[in-house]
Amino acid sequence: MTFMQKLFWIIALVAFPAAVYLANNLWAPAHVLSITLGVYVMVGIYDMWFSPHTLNRLYPVAAYIRYALEFIRPEIRQYFIAADTEELPFNREQRDLVYRRAQGLDDTQPFGTEHDITSAGWLGAAHSIAPTVVKEETKRVLIGGAHCEQPYSAARLNCSAMSFGALSANAIIALNKGAKLGNFYHNTGEGGLSPYHQQGGDLVWQIGTGYFGCRTSDGGFNPEAFKRTASLEQVKMIEIKISQGAKPSHGGVLPAAKVSEEIARIRLVDMGRDVISPPAHREFSTPRALLDFVVKLRDLSGGKPVGFKLCIGRKYEFLAICKAMLATGITPDFITVDGAEGGTGAAPVEFTNRLGVPCLEGTNFVHNCLVGTGLRDRIRVISSGKTADGFDIVTKLAIGADLVNAARTMMLSLGCIQSQSCNSNKCPTGIATQDPVRGKALDVETRHKRVASFQQRTLHSAFDLIGAMGLDDPDKLFPHLIWRRGADGINQHFDDVFPALMANVLMGEKIPGAWVQDWQLASADSFAPNLSALQQF
Repeated sequence: MTFMQKLFWIIALVAFPAAVYLANNLWAPAHVLSITLGVYVMVGIYDMWFSPHTLNRLYPVAAYIRYALEFIRPEIRQYFIAADTEELPFNREQRDLVYRRAQGLDDTQPFGTEHDITSAGWLGAAHSIAPTVVKEETKRVLIGGAHCEQPYSAARLNCSAMSFGALSANAIIALNKGAKLGNFYHNTGEGGLSPYHQQGGDLVWQIGTGYFGCRTSDGGFNPEAFKRTASLEQVKMIEIKISQGAKPSHGGVLPAAKVSEEIARIRLVDMGRDVISPPAHREFSTPRALLDFVVKLRDLSGGKPVGFKLCIGRKYEFLAICKAMLATGITPDFITVDGAEGGTGAAPVEFTNRLGVPCLEGTNFVHNCLVGTGLRDRIRVISSGKTADGFDIVTKLAIGADLVNAARTMMLSLGCIQSQSCNSNKCPTGIATQDPVRGKALDVETRHKRVASFQQRTLHSAFDLIGAMGLDDPDKLFPHLIWRRGADGINQHFDDVFPALMANVLMGEKIPGAWVQDWQLASADSFAPNLSALQQF
């Protein structure tokens, strides 16, 4: 018998009879004591003989103290223990900055930085002694190649993909109204284009592997359904989702119990049946077929910009797409690069922690691939990863992006407190939930203004930084202007960390050594490696 078990029996055998005696012979408060000890004895007996938990059997009743402390541990750490610069994925300093900018409050920093700017890995930018002001005409980007009939002028910061179903109706409404107020686009996510998206804000309609909103009864692509929605004036661009940073190459299942009549109608699925999002697309399985699908969607949409989104994994697979572009002459209007550190919803831990290339590295790789194949001037690159402030935007633009998408900080601007309960349907702020009571608690009329304010003030900060770096156009940023502190204390410029490719170099005979293997493994006809080339290594 353990010490805690002995202690339990001492209390039970001595204190409980005493409490009963007091309750029967003295004053009323003793009744409370007797009831409390009675409950204590019953719970303890259950723990020692019937509980499935070892801790309860060895430490009856007392084990619940541990469970209680464990339950509130995240809140204790968040509010009382963690420093402003410690938490992940977004620390207190970053969250407070988003909140202040969303609410239009002062966002300045008194008494100097709280960071150790001499630590390894610290990022910084090179300012100029001849600062300038970013020109207004450079603050937006025109998306649309030679075959696009309806090009779109996009802001440099936009709302990334978040589906209705993952987010509540009021959250989607607030995001879209915020996009309208701030004049930036709102990506629908792969869950279909719902009525809540249609509040006047520009939309990028994302088409995932489940083809929600444009699918046949057996889960294939439905051209007519796609054409009806894609022709809406509010839909400005189409994005084919190949993979996402949080769980690349992983499908999903929406259980039948969660498929409401409304979700079934929006996604074009059947009620009472599990909704499957397969890992891969049914419409294409090769690089050439992907580009054929791009052309198909562009034609069906009336010539609107069409691109695709992916998280970089096997590098030769993206080079295979580049080879297919060269072979067919077909190019997407944009490519969205998601980072492995991204993700607004639930994903398997191993996928979140171990798969995919980080946003900066992936963005630079895609940029270099397009430069090396002579395709860069025909395709816009969108960087979609962790973006909290203006410096995050500047860094992504300097490394090769044309514009940036943000998801989680858009949620923070709505009022998200990073409770990390997105997968529980019990979001305390009414954002990541389908609980109607929780969802209605989010006030659209105030929150959509905060979304617009966050986007506007964060972009203003980015343009201020670019001006301080001596540039009047974000497109003039280049990697040498960003540096990272090395472990030896010496600054490394980003062009040393991420070596640039010369234009068309992959088309010649002198391919840089680090690129030779992936280039030879890539085939325009298949995502599989070219095995004959593989045998050479």
